[in-house]
Amino acid sequence: MHESVEFVAMQTEAECIASFALMQQLRPHLTDASAFAAQVQRQRQNGYHLLAAREHGKVIGLAGYRLTENTLYGRFIYVDDLVVDAALQRRRLGEQLLERVREETRARGYRWLVLDTGMHMALAQRFYFRQGLLPLGMHFSQDLSQ
Repeated sequence: MHESVEFVAMQTEAECIASFALMQQLRPHLTDASAFAAQVQRQRQNGYHLLAAREHGKVIGLAGYRLTENTLYGRFIYVDDLVVDAALQRRRLGEQLLERVREETRARGYRWLVLDTGMHMALAQRFYFRQGLLPLGMHFSQDLSQ
């Protein structure tokens, strides 16, 4: 681990705006930093957390996750977003972010850490397998705006 990397919760509007460019690497449909910051604040009301890896003040990795509950897993943490700056992906930052989310999951006494990834994202799937995450089902969705 690089000693200059710190892991911090992004909570303020300014911190969320500072995270926007990196989140946009994962979510290119997001186009407005202020709207993103407002969305994060809304999601925080429903248990969303945004954890950043920062180096020299610059956000270089993010894990967005939420505390949630359903009848399948009980209480669990769901990882919505995991992204590391494309230029820095060999530094194990994704692994370190995921481990911090695992630590929070365990500290809360939750059994499950859950996430989805796209069927077309073979590199992400390999990363998750290496991290000990296994596919237990398929995620289905339907766009009802059409």
